[in-house]
Amino acid sequence: MTETKAKTGENKGKKLKNVTKKSLRTMQKTRQKHPMRTQARIVKYGTKGFGRNVWLSSAATIVMAITLIILFVTVVASVILTSTAELMKDKIDITVYIKPNTSQETLDELAEIIQSDKNVKSVEVSTSDKEYEKFLEENAESDEVINILDEDMKKMMISKMQATMRIKVYDVDDLSSIRSLVETNDLFKGYTDKEKAPTYDVNQVEIATITSWARIARTGGLVLAIVFLIISVLIIFSTIRMAIFSRREEIYMMKLVGAEKRFIRGPFLVEAEICGIIAGIAAATISYFGFMFMAPKLAGYGIDVTAITNVLQSNKLILVYLIFIAAGIIIGRVSARLAVSKYLHKT
Repeated sequence: MTETKAKTGENKGKKLKNVTKKSLRTMQKTRQKHPMRTQARIVKYGTKGFGRNVWLSSAATIVMAITLIILFVTVVASVILTSTAELMKDKIDITVYIKPNTSQETLDELAEIIQSDKNVKSVEVSTSDKEYEKFLEENAESDEVINILDEDMKKMMISKMQATMRIKVYDVDDLSSIRSLVETNDLFKGYTDKEKAPTYDVNQVEIATITSWARIARTGGLVLAIVFLIISVLIIFSTIRMAIFSRREEIYMMKLVGAEKRFIRGPFLVEAEICGIIAGIAAATISYFGFMFMAPKLAGYGIDVTAITNVLQSNKLILVYLIFIAAGIIIGRVSARLAVSKYLHKT
């Protein structure tokens, strides 16, 4: 009887083993014939996994969204501050003050000399009479000033009012050649007003400050982004690790029946990618409305926001959303891969 039972058990074991092998072969053929079905199952299980760990998944999503927003703020701050500095540079002109009552012919001759410098973009000259007319335009609403300007006062002001030469340059950071020309040329030395120095350094401090802030925004923003990136990676690590731990029996059974590594790790990657997609959409939406709310206020302070508003108010906004989503997916997938490679083989 004992031998009979042993033989019966052995036969059942062989049959079960044959059935298992047959089932594995069938699964292998099915997988090869229906790769889309396999992928659909991976996505399905990954979506379920996201729901199972909703609190940790939400935390990972929030931190990832903050990381993406900080990256956006870093890029925007760098662009608008650099653009503002360039705009200020473009508006700057150097004013050289010429002796009062210098003739138009002499001013034109001085303009030709300064125009020969390669750094000079344009030159505009104005006689003492024209400067007096500009003075009247600027004070047209001041009755006190207009009332005291009789003919004698006009002649006296014109006799003391310097003519001007306004020079626009290509590179405001290098004015050495223009400075040298004004200081060494004989005609300039003879007609340049000694009481009022040329405005070489006006607005240079403001430009230097804005440029410095642009550098600080880039550096500080990148540091913050890296810190939050590390935090988001660690949270995704914890999320995937807990998910692997809670499904260790399920993973063990999948390994027993011959499931491929791709099929086992796939749901965890999908779970992280879902976090990335949601984080990307949320971050893009918050960044868009936040910037559009702040843009008028920034413009009121003379900050040039047109480069960013032109992008966000055009069909390129879709591209911005896609960049955010892609960045979220990359962060999530890379983090999940690291976690899976570290913890999955331990189950």
